Amino acid sequence: MATPTASAALNASVFASGDQMLLTITYSDAETKPLTVTIVVTDAQGNSSAPATANVVIDPLTVIVTDNSGRTWTRVSDNGSVAVYRSVA
Repeated sequence: MATPTASAALNASVFASGDQMLLTITYSDAETKPLTVTIVVTDAQGNSSAPATANVVIDPLTVIVTDNSGRTWTRVSDNGSVAVYRSVA
């Protein structure tokens, strides 16, 4: 099994108390795969429905952000490969 990879960067290296901190995380896993399932129903006379599709992700990833101060991090966005979290210094 492949191990997920991640890298993270903050929007600054030094913060004053009360400053907004933005954490950008880039992540991936070679085994995470999108899959589209297509279904067509056919009756005994050969009449078929229009195709219906369902999209799924096999082996999805979950991002969890914590720090050693107990600060709360709020997800701003996450497109499945880049996530942005916000907190206050």
